[in-house]
Amino acid sequence: MFNSVVAANRAAFAAFGVDPADENGSEPAPAERIEPDEELAEWTVEISEDHPDRLGVGDRVEFSKRISDEDVKQFAAASGDTNPLHLDDEFAGKTRFRGRIAHGTLVGGLISAALARLPGLTIYLSQDLEFHNPVRIGDRVTAEVEIVEDLGDDQYRLTTRVVDEDDVVIDGEAVVLIDDLPEDD
Repeated sequence: MFNSVVAANRAAFAAFGVDPADENGSEPAPAERIEPDEELAEWTVEISEDHPDRLGVGDRVEFSKRISDEDVKQFAAASGDTNPLHLDDEFAGKTRFRGRIAHGTLVGGLISAALARLPGLTIYLSQDLEFHNPVRIGDRVTAEVEIVEDLGDDQYRLTTRVVDEDDVVIDGEAVVLIDDLPEDD
């Protein structure tokens, strides 16, 4: 059974163009660093002028990205979530969604991308998500994060949302710890 699962996973990775570990068990080559592309991603950060040297309540960050077919395939390969709702047009066309949709956790991951734009080193402590609407391949979505409470000790409570035009697709709340960035030597 184990060998057939390994073989199935390797076949799935190969189908998505991802190099799995070879037969000797060596690790695949490290992925190249992906640089933001103006067409694919954009972000804005709004830091209050009342306290420009530190984060505080009311500070916001947004990150927008178009969800591509390649994003969905790479996420399926990386996560192992090969649900045909995300990968098979014919299958997905017969579901309540009438077509393929992006993985909810892929779309929710844009919240993390927004948090990466905050000054400092942002560390997730918790994240609650509610999924309200599907995201289709090709949709441009925006993660919106706002600091709503300073919990002390460099911890903050945030509202987190992902919107597709005017529709909320994901709504939630997070708690993060924001450390200073390490100093360069």
